Amino acid sequence: MAPALPLFGQLSDNLRVTASAIDYFDLGRALRQLGLHLDAAEYHGVLCGMLCVQDSPPENLGLEAEPPPDAEGVPAARELLRALRRDSLAHLHDPESGFMPLLPEDDQSLPLRVDALAQWCQGFLYGLATRPALDLNQASPELREVVSDLIQISHAGVEGDGAQDTEADENAYLELVEYVRAGVQLVFLELRPAEQAPEAPGTLH
Repeated sequence: MAPALPLFGQLSDNLRVTASAIDYFDLGRALRQLGLHLDAAEYHGVLCGMLCVQDSPPENLGLEAEPPPDAEGVPAARELLRALRRDSLAHLHDPESGFMPLLPEDDQSLPLRVDALAQWCQGFLYGLATRPALDLNQASPELREVVSDLIQISHAGVEGDGAQDTEADENAYLELVEYVRAGVQLVFLELRPAEQAPEAPGTLH
């Protein structure tokens, strides 16, 4: 069984969870429209992991897809994924821009949000692993610690159905999200430190 929250002690005194310009559920619908049976959080994690180690990940991120069920919706779905890539890359380049893992909003149940965070981390680790030559033994101790912690968070879970979620559970979740946000930013800036940032991202609603 996945470990229950909280997984860690106090991780940050400055918690900040900002809304993504692209909605978690909108991304999920776009992925299904393209025949990709992948959770939206996991897809964003894969994308961000690849952006940390690749100049230009393939449009489909190398993921298998079935034929789209409705061809009419494909162009809009592909444009949403392209916008997500542009925004994510721009946010990763700029630590002040508010990069966040794409997760369900806070009005969703805690078990759903924790599961999405775990899947995001699984996707991110998969994305990092797509660079065969990446040798974490050559990375900084801080980066290695982040990767080790992300492996733990990728197994996170909430015991029960979440009906009795406490303030401590919510705070632990927020700490984990903030830790992932800051840790992924550290990974990106260490692995791709000298690249010029792209133009600032636009906003989708």
